[in-house]
Amino acid sequence: MRSPVPPATPSSVRSSVSSAGLLAGQVALVTGAGGGVGRGIVARFAAEGAAVALHCRTSDEGVREVAARIERSGGRAVVLRADLTVEDECRRVVREAAEWGGGRLDALVNNAGVQPVQELAGMTVADWRAVVDTNVLSVFASTQAAAEVMREQARESDGRGGGSVTHIASIEATHPAPGHAHYCASKAAVLAHARSAALEYGPYGIRVNTVSPGLVDREGLADDWPEGVRRWQQAAPVGRLGRPEDIGDACVFLASRLASWVSGHDLVVDGGVSARPTW
Repeated sequence: MRSPVPPATPSSVRSSVSSAGLLAGQVALVTGAGGGVGRGIVARFAAEGAAVALHCRTSDEGVREVAARIERSGGRAVVLRADLTVEDECRRVVREAAEWGGGRLDALVNNAGVQPVQELAGMTVADWRAVVDTNVLSVFASTQAAAEVMREQARESDGRGGGSVTHIASIEATHPAPGHAHYCASKAAVLAHARSAALEYGPYGIRVNTVSPGLVDREGLADDWPEGVRRWQQAAPVGRLGRPEDIGDACVFLASRLASWVSGHDLVVDGGVSARPTW
Protein backbone atom coordinates (compact mmCIF):
# COMPACT_ATOMS: atom_id res chain seq x y z
CA MET A 1 0.00 0.00 0.00
CA ARG A 2 1.84 3.10 -1.17
CA SER A 3 0.96 6.72 -1.80
CA PRO A 4 2.97 9.34 -3.69
CA VAL A 5 4.37 12.32 -1.82
CA PRO A 6 5.65 15.75 -2.87
CA PRO A 7 9.14 16.21 -4.32
CA ALA A 8 12.00 15.54 -1.94
CA THR A 9 13.29 18.51 -0.02
CA PRO A 10 16.98 19.24 0.45
CA SER A 11 16.82 17.79 3.98
CA SER A 12 15.41 14.50 2.67
CA VAL A 13 18.35 14.15 0.31
CA ARG A 14 20.55 14.70 3.37
CA SER A 15 22.97 17.60 3.29
CA SER A 16 25.75 15.92 1.32
CA VAL A 17 26.56 12.76 -0.57
CA SER A 18 28.75 10.38 1.40
CA SER A 19 32.03 9.30 -0.19
CA ALA A 20 32.32 6.46 2.30
CA GLY A 21 28.70 5.43 2.66
CA LEU A 22 27.21 1.96 2.61
CA LEU A 23 26.82 2.13 -1.18
CA ALA A 24 30.00 4.01 -2.10
CA GLY A 25 31.15 3.02 -5.58
CA GLN A 26 27.85 1.42 -6.55
CA VAL A 27 25.85 2.22 -9.67
CA ALA A 28 22.10 1.90 -9.07
CA LEU A 29 18.95 2.15 -11.17
CA VAL A 30 15.70 3.11 -9.44
CA THR A 31 12.55 2.77 -11.54
CA GLY A 32 9.53 4.92 -10.86
CA ALA A 33 11.78 7.60 -9.39
CA GLY A 34 9.19 10.32 -10.00
CA GLY A 35 6.86 9.16 -7.21
CA GLY A 36 7.27 9.95 -3.55
CA VAL A 37 8.58 6.53 -2.57
CA GLY A 38 10.90 6.53 -5.58
CA ARG A 39 12.34 9.89 -4.62
CA GLY A 40 12.84 8.67 -1.08
CA ILE A 41 14.78 5.64 -2.34
CA VAL A 42 16.90 7.75 -4.68
CA ALA A 43 17.71 10.26 -1.92
CA ARG A 44 18.91 7.55 0.44
CA PHE A 45 20.96 5.75 -2.23
CA ALA A 46 22.68 9.00 -3.18
CA ALA A 47 23.30 9.93 0.46
CA GLU A 48 25.03 6.57 0.93
CA GLY A 49 27.39 7.20 -1.98
CA ALA A 50 25.74 5.47 -4.95
CA ALA A 51 25.64 6.93 -8.45
CA VAL A 52 21.93 6.79 -9.28
CA ALA A 53 20.04 6.47 -12.57
CA LEU A 54 16.51 7.79 -12.05
CA HIS A 55 13.84 6.27 -14.29
CA CYS A 56 10.56 8.02 -15.07
CA ARG A 57 7.82 7.24 -17.54
CA THR A 58 6.41 10.60 -18.61
CA SER A 59 6.96 13.93 -16.88
CA ASP A 60 10.55 14.25 -15.74
CA GLU A 61 10.60 17.77 -14.28
CA GLY A 62 10.46 16.64 -10.65
CA VAL A 63 12.94 13.84 -11.27
CA ARG A 64 15.39 16.25 -12.85
CA GLU A 65 15.15 18.47 -9.79
CA VAL A 66 16.15 15.56 -7.57
CA ALA A 67 19.00 14.61 -9.93
CA ALA A 68 20.26 18.19 -9.97
CA ARG A 69 20.14 18.33 -6.16
CA ILE A 70 22.20 15.15 -5.94
CA GLU A 71 24.81 16.58 -8.29
CA ARG A 72 24.98 19.83 -6.34
CA SER A 73 25.69 17.73 -3.26
CA GLY A 74 28.65 16.13 -4.99
CA GLY A 75 26.97 12.96 -6.26
CA ARG A 76 26.22 11.53 -9.68
CA ALA A 77 22.75 11.16 -11.17
CA VAL A 78 21.10 10.78 -14.55
CA VAL A 79 17.45 10.74 -15.67
CA LEU A 80 16.22 8.04 -18.06
CA ARG A 81 12.73 7.86 -19.56
CA ALA A 82 11.02 4.63 -20.60
CA ASP A 83 7.65 2.89 -20.71
CA LEU A 84 8.26 -0.20 -18.60
CA THR A 85 5.11 -1.94 -19.80
CA VAL A 86 7.15 -2.65 -22.96
CA GLU A 87 9.84 -5.32 -22.71
CA ASP A 88 12.26 -3.61 -25.08
CA GLU A 89 11.98 -0.39 -23.07
CA CYS A 90 12.87 -2.26 -19.88
CA ARG A 91 15.96 -3.64 -21.54
CA ARG A 92 16.89 -0.27 -22.99
CA VAL A 93 16.72 1.61 -19.69
CA VAL A 94 18.83 -1.05 -17.95
CA ARG A 95 21.36 -0.94 -20.78
CA GLU A 96 21.54 2.87 -20.68
CA ALA A 97 21.97 2.88 -16.91
CA ALA A 98 24.84 0.41 -17.16
CA GLU A 99 26.50 2.36 -19.98
CA TRP A 100 26.21 5.54 -17.94
CA GLY A 101 27.77 3.68 -15.01
CA GLY A 102 30.83 2.71 -17.02
CA GLY A 103 29.56 -0.77 -17.84
CA ARG A 104 28.45 -1.59 -14.29
CA LEU A 105 25.09 -1.96 -12.59
CA ASP A 106 25.36 -2.96 -8.96
CA ALA A 107 21.78 -2.42 -7.80
CA LEU A 108 18.34 -2.34 -9.34
CA VAL A 109 15.27 -1.21 -7.39
CA ASN A 110 12.05 -2.11 -9.18
CA ASN A 111 9.78 0.58 -7.76
CA ALA A 112 7.65 1.52 -10.79
CA GLY A 113 4.02 0.61 -10.24
CA VAL A 114 0.40 1.71 -10.19
CA GLN A 115 -2.33 1.32 -7.57
CA PRO A 116 -5.80 2.09 -8.93
CA VAL A 117 -8.95 1.42 -6.91
CA GLN A 118 -11.62 -0.64 -8.71
CA GLU A 119 -14.07 -3.32 -7.68
CA LEU A 120 -13.75 -6.77 -9.22
CA ALA A 121 -17.37 -6.80 -10.38
CA GLY A 122 -16.83 -4.14 -13.04
CA MET A 123 -13.21 -4.85 -13.85
CA THR A 124 -12.29 -5.69 -17.44
CA VAL A 125 -9.39 -7.74 -18.71
CA ALA A 126 -7.87 -4.50 -20.00
CA ASP A 127 -8.12 -2.99 -16.51
CA TRP A 128 -6.43 -6.08 -15.06
CA ARG A 129 -3.65 -6.06 -17.62
CA ALA A 130 -2.97 -2.35 -17.15
CA VAL A 131 -1.98 -3.06 -13.56
CA VAL A 132 -0.29 -6.43 -14.05
CA ASP A 133 1.80 -5.27 -17.02
CA THR A 134 3.05 -2.27 -15.09
CA ASN A 135 3.64 -4.00 -11.76
CA VAL A 136 4.80 -7.45 -12.90
CA LEU A 137 6.00 -7.36 -16.50
CA SER A 138 8.33 -4.46 -15.68
CA VAL A 139 9.79 -6.38 -12.74
CA PHE A 140 10.35 -9.52 -14.81
CA ALA A 141 11.91 -7.82 -17.84
CA SER A 142 14.00 -5.27 -15.94
CA THR A 143 15.36 -7.91 -13.58
CA GLN A 144 16.21 -10.24 -16.44
CA ALA A 145 18.09 -7.46 -18.24
CA ALA A 146 19.90 -6.35 -15.08
CA ALA A 147 20.87 -9.93 -14.25
CA GLU A 148 22.61 -10.24 -17.60
CA VAL A 149 24.84 -7.29 -16.70
CA MET A 150 25.39 -8.54 -13.16
CA ARG A 151 26.31 -12.05 -14.30
CA GLU A 152 29.15 -10.61 -16.36
CA GLN A 153 30.31 -8.64 -13.33
CA ALA A 154 30.40 -11.84 -11.31
CA ARG A 155 32.96 -13.24 -13.79
CA GLU A 156 35.29 -10.28 -13.39
CA SER A 157 36.72 -11.44 -10.04
CA ASP A 158 37.34 -7.87 -8.92
CA GLY A 159 35.64 -8.23 -5.58
CA ARG A 160 32.52 -6.44 -6.82
CA GLY A 161 30.90 -9.18 -8.83
CA GLY A 162 27.20 -9.82 -8.98
CA GLY A 163 24.70 -7.31 -7.63
CA SER A 164 21.39 -6.85 -5.87
CA VAL A 165 17.81 -6.50 -7.07
CA THR A 166 15.04 -5.21 -4.83
CA HIS A 167 11.38 -5.23 -5.79
CA ILE A 168 8.98 -2.85 -4.08
CA ALA A 169 6.03 -5.08 -3.20
CA SER A 170 3.35 -4.26 -0.62
CA ILE A 171 1.80 -5.61 2.55
CA GLU A 172 -1.30 -5.96 0.36
CA ALA A 173 0.35 -8.97 -1.27
CA THR A 174 -0.66 -10.91 1.84
CA HIS A 175 -3.27 -8.56 3.38
CA PRO A 176 -5.66 -7.64 0.52
CA ALA A 177 -7.83 -4.54 0.63
CA PRO A 178 -11.23 -4.14 -1.11
CA GLY A 179 -10.98 -2.56 -4.54
CA HIS A 180 -7.34 -3.56 -4.93
CA ALA A 181 -7.66 -7.11 -6.32
CA HIS A 182 -5.50 -6.49 -9.38
CA TYR A 183 -2.93 -4.59 -7.32
CA CYS A 184 -2.83 -7.23 -4.56
CA ALA A 185 -2.45 -10.04 -7.09
CA SER A 186 0.34 -8.21 -8.89
CA LYS A 187 2.26 -7.65 -5.67
CA ALA A 188 1.83 -11.29 -4.66
CA ALA A 189 3.35 -12.18 -8.03
CA VAL A 190 6.25 -9.81 -7.31
CA LEU A 191 6.95 -11.64 -4.04
CA ALA A 192 6.96 -15.01 -5.82
CA HIS A 193 9.16 -13.69 -8.62
CA ALA A 194 11.77 -12.42 -6.16
CA ARG A 195 12.05 -15.79 -4.44
CA SER A 196 12.28 -17.62 -7.75
CA ALA A 197 14.87 -15.17 -9.05
CA ALA A 198 16.86 -15.50 -5.82
CA LEU A 199 17.10 -19.24 -6.44
CA GLU A 200 18.14 -18.98 -10.07
CA TYR A 201 20.42 -15.94 -9.94
CA GLY A 202 22.07 -16.67 -6.58
CA PRO A 203 24.86 -18.80 -8.10
CA TYR A 204 25.93 -15.73 -10.08
CA GLY A 205 26.31 -13.55 -7.01
CA ILE A 206 22.97 -11.80 -7.53
CA ARG A 207 20.70 -11.33 -4.53
CA VAL A 208 16.97 -10.66 -5.04
CA ASN A 209 14.67 -9.42 -2.29
CA THR A 210 11.46 -7.47 -1.77
CA VAL A 211 10.45 -4.57 0.43
CA SER A 212 6.76 -4.46 1.40
CA PRO A 213 5.68 -1.00 2.54
CA GLY A 214 2.60 -0.16 4.52
CA LEU A 215 0.83 3.18 4.21
CA VAL A 216 3.34 5.87 3.22
CA ASP A 217 2.43 9.47 3.93
CA ARG A 218 2.03 12.18 1.30
CA GLU A 219 1.02 15.81 1.36
CA GLY A 220 -2.72 16.14 1.89
CA LEU A 221 -3.32 12.47 2.74
CA ALA A 222 -4.70 13.26 6.18
CA ASP A 223 -7.19 15.66 4.59
CA ASP A 224 -8.14 13.32 1.74
CA TRP A 225 -8.54 10.20 3.89
CA PRO A 226 -8.77 11.24 7.55
CA GLU A 227 -10.54 8.09 8.71
CA GLY A 228 -8.02 5.81 7.04
CA VAL A 229 -5.07 7.72 8.46
CA ARG A 230 -6.63 7.63 11.93
CA ARG A 231 -7.20 3.88 11.70
CA TRP A 232 -3.66 3.29 10.53
CA GLN A 233 -2.13 5.35 13.32
CA GLN A 234 -4.18 3.43 15.86
CA ALA A 235 -3.22 0.09 14.36
CA ALA A 236 0.50 0.79 13.98
CA PRO A 237 2.51 -0.09 17.10
CA VAL A 238 5.01 2.60 16.05
CA GLY A 239 2.10 5.06 15.95
CA ARG A 240 2.73 6.81 12.64
CA LEU A 241 2.52 6.49 8.87
CA GLY A 242 5.57 5.59 6.85
CA ARG A 243 7.89 8.10 5.23
CA PRO A 244 9.56 7.68 1.83
CA GLU A 245 12.97 7.55 3.50
CA ASP A 246 11.80 4.58 5.60
CA ILE A 247 11.43 2.62 2.38
CA GLY A 248 14.70 4.04 1.11
CA ASP A 249 16.55 2.89 4.22
CA ALA A 250 15.26 -0.65 3.75
CA CYS A 251 16.41 -0.65 0.13
CA VAL A 252 19.84 0.71 1.07
CA PHE A 253 20.27 -2.10 3.60
CA LEU A 254 19.35 -4.78 1.06
CA ALA A 255 21.73 -3.34 -1.55
CA SER A 256 24.60 -2.99 0.92
CA ARG A 257 27.27 -5.38 2.16
CA LEU A 258 25.29 -5.62 5.42
CA ALA A 259 22.81 -7.84 3.54
CA SER A 260 25.38 -9.99 1.74
CA TRP A 261 23.71 -13.16 3.06
CA VAL A 262 20.13 -11.98 2.58
CA SER A 263 18.30 -13.17 -0.53
CA GLY A 264 14.77 -14.32 -1.28
CA HIS A 265 13.54 -12.29 1.70
CA ASP A 266 10.53 -9.97 2.05
CA LEU A 267 11.36 -7.06 4.33
CA VAL A 268 8.08 -5.63 5.67
CA VAL A 269 8.27 -1.91 6.47
CA ASP A 270 4.91 -1.01 7.97
CA GLY A 271 5.45 0.24 11.50
CA GLY A 272 4.35 -3.10 12.89
CA VAL A 273 0.82 -3.12 11.47
CA SER A 274 1.18 -6.66 10.11
CA ALA A 275 2.02 -7.93 13.58
CA ARG A 276 -1.39 -7.03 14.98
CA PRO A 277 -3.88 -9.87 15.52
CA THR A 278 -6.93 -9.91 13.29
CA TRP A 279 -9.30 -11.36 15.89
